[in-house]
Amino acid sequence: MAGFHMENFGCRAARADGEALSSALLAAGHCVGQLPEADVVVVNTCSVTAEADREARAFIRHAHRSNPEAKIVVTGCYAQRAPGEVAALDGVSAVIGNSHKALAPRIIASQLLGEGAARGAAIRASASPELLPVQVLLRGGAAVDSAPNRSAPIWADDRFAHSFIEEAQIAPGAQTRPNLKIQEGCGNRCTFCVIPLTRGPSRSLPRAAILRQVESFVAAGGNELVLSGINLGRWGRELDNASGQPRSTLASLVRAIFEEARLPRLRLSSIEPMDWDDDLIARMAEFGGSRLARHAHLPLQSGSDAVLRRMHRRYRPWHYAEKVNALLRAAGEDLTLGADVMVGFPGETDAEFEETLALVRALPFGYLHLFPFSPRPGTALHAADPVDAVAVRERMAALRALAAEKSRAHRARFLGRALDAITLHTSAELTEDGRTSALTENFLPVEIESVVPSNRLQRILISGFTPRGALQGWCQDSSRDGFKGSFQPCFQG
Repeated sequence: MAGFHMENFGCRAARADGEALSSALLAAGHCVGQLPEADVVVVNTCSVTAEADREARAFIRHAHRSNPEAKIVVTGCYAQRAPGEVAALDGVSAVIGNSHKALAPRIIASQLLGEGAARGAAIRASASPELLPVQVLLRGGAAVDSAPNRSAPIWADDRFAHSFIEEAQIAPGAQTRPNLKIQEGCGNRCTFCVIPLTRGPSRSLPRAAILRQVESFVAAGGNELVLSGINLGRWGRELDNASGQPRSTLASLVRAIFEEARLPRLRLSSIEPMDWDDDLIARMAEFGGSRLARHAHLPLQSGSDAVLRRMHRRYRPWHYAEKVNALLRAAGEDLTLGADVMVGFPGETDAEFEETLALVRALPFGYLHLFPFSPRPGTALHAADPVDAVAVRERMAALRALAAEKSRAHRARFLGRALDAITLHTSAELTEDGRTSALTENFLPVEIESVVPSNRLQRILISGFTPRGALQGWCQDSSRDGFKGSFQPCFQG
C-alpha cells in the first residue's frame, strides 16, 4: 500500500489544510508513513516571512537526502507565492498552490500511484481537464515534460477557483483540540502582508456545513474545538450576497453552535481587533468560562499610531485598548490575552518603538508572538529601507523580556486556584515522570501531577510552576466540595 508523510508549517489554518489533505488520502486507501519510507512526502508550506521560506527549503532538502526515491509534493503559501522557485528544487515532483488546494488530494494520489499513472492522467486531458498542471494549459494541453532538467509540474494561478477545501470530518485523535477552518483568504491590504496574494479573497464555509462538523465532532467524543481561519472575524460576510439570508456573522455562528450542538468547549483563534464587535463580545459575556474559552488573540503589530497608519491597519492604539477593556469587562480578569507584535517595520524610530513598549506594559497580556519585519515579494514594502539590524535585535530582546515578565505575572495570578482544563497528548518523557500535559480553559499550559488519558475535561488545583515555566497542579477530588480535603491523581496508569 502506498504511503505518504505530511509535514505542516505555519499557522492553525495551514495545519487544518494539512489535516484535511491527510484525511482525504487516508479515505482513499493510502497510509501514513515515516519520512524515510514514504512513497510521497507532502510539504505544506508557509511564506509569511523569509525565514518560513528558508525552513521549507531546508526541509525539502532534508527529505530528499533522507528518501531520494520519494516524490515530494509541495503545497501551501510558499508554493502559491513562488511556484517556479519551488518547482526547481531538487526532489520536488509537483507544486500545488493554494489556488488549487481543493484538487490536491487527487493530484497527490496520482503521485502515490506512480509516475506513469500521473503522466497518463495528464495525457487524458479531456477526461479530467482541471487536473492539468497550469504550465500544460499554457502550452495548449501537451503532456507534462518529465525530462530531468525541467522543473516539476505546477498547479497554481491567481484565480483561486479551486482553493477552498470543505474540511474532512474532524474528530479527536492526533489532535485533542482540532482546528475547524471555517474561513479562507483575506481582503485586508496591510502593506507588509503577503497573505492576500497567497490565499486570495475571503471565503467562508457555509453555516450548515460547520454545524454538521461540530455535531459529528461531539458524537465522536470531542470536548474542545478551535474555530480557525485566515481572517476569522470576517466569516460569513460574503455568504449573505449569495444566499439572501439574514446577515451572517461570527457572533451568530457561535450562538448557533451552542444552541444546536452539545459542544462542551469552543475556542476562537486569532481575530482582528475591529472584528470583535459588540455582538461577539456579548457572546464572550454570555458563554465565557462555561462553553466559550476565555481566551482572545488580537493581532497588535505595533503600539504606535504612526506605524499602524503606515501598515494600513484598520485601528489605532486607543481602539485596541478599548477592545481589550471591553473583553475584560465581558470575560473577567481570568481572560488570557495574546497578540502578535512586529519589530523593525520600515521607518520605525526609537520613539515609535517606545510607544509599542508602553502599550504592551499597559495591557494585561498573557503571552506575545514576536516577529521581526520580513520584506515579502509582491507587497508594498518589499524594497523599503530596513531598520538597522542591531536596533531590531535590541528591540526584540526588550520585548521578549517584557513578554516573559507579563506571562509569568499572569500565570502567577492562578496559584492556589482551580481551573478547568483539557488533557493533551503527552510526551513519553513526561508520562514516564508521572505527569500529563493539559491546557486550561483560559489557554494556560499546565502539567498534571498524575497520568491522565488525553481528551479529558478536568478541574485542576494549581499548586506552582514547573522548571519550564508551565503551571502544575492536581486534579480536584470530584467527590469533595471546594478545596477542602485531599486532592488525588485523576487516573492511576
